[in-house]
Amino acid sequence: MVRSSDVTTTRAGGRHGKPWRAAGAVVVVTLATIGAGMIGASLKDTPAPRPPQPLAQAGPEVTGPAATDADIPSTGGEGNVPAGLARSAPTSIEIPKIGVDATIMSLGTNPDGTVQVPPLEQADKAGWYEPGASPGETGNAVIVGHVDSAKLGPAVFFDLGSLVPGDTITVRRADDRPVAFKVDSVKSYPKTSFPTDLVYGPNDRPGLRVVTCGGQFDQAAKSYPDNVVVFATLVE
Repeated sequence: MVRSSDVTTTRAGGRHGKPWRAAGAVVVVTLATIGAGMIGASLKDTPAPRPPQPLAQAGPEVTGPAATDADIPSTGGEGNVPAGLARSAPTSIEIPKIGVDATIMSLGTNPDGTVQVPPLEQADKAGWYEPGASPGETGNAVIVGHVDSAKLGPAVFFDLGSLVPGDTITVRRADDRPVAFKVDSVKSYPKTSFPTDLVYGPNDRPGLRVVTCGGQFDQAAKSYPDNVVVFATLVE
């Protein structure tokens, strides 16, 4: 259910948090695809509840390539940068503040180069973008999830926008090592101005980006206009 304006043929590239030129276009498509897929509860006869929105609303002028130092989320001071861990696939994500304890599936790219999202029938699960960094590695690990679905109603990240700096996210990995991240900031961006570099770009420390849809559901477009992005950093 992706609108034609959301489609591109740009292919993905890069991994482990290193810069890659195709990232910007692919990320925009990824999150536009998520938005179009997260129609869910809004298609029911009764009005769907609006997911909580973050306090920090990013302006439409903030884009990935044009993002400045002022746009970069605070990491709570430089201090000691935690050492990155060896690569290991995530298996589950826990966010106590919003009652999330969900299985994580690995995601790649579709044949047309767009990034996969969890199937709507599994909207209670999150998805990790496997070509990028794994949680705990140096770089930005990206985890995405639906905000709602017709079958489940509120989905895995329905309440993501209610997180605030200081909240904790724990990701369990295949090596049986849980890794904890502290939320640095939570922001909402128009999908047309998604901060691609801040989400998929390089990072000299182990970072986590958790993404879902936000804003008021657009009945005509059958999608959400915004993306909610949680920026978090590994804690020692």
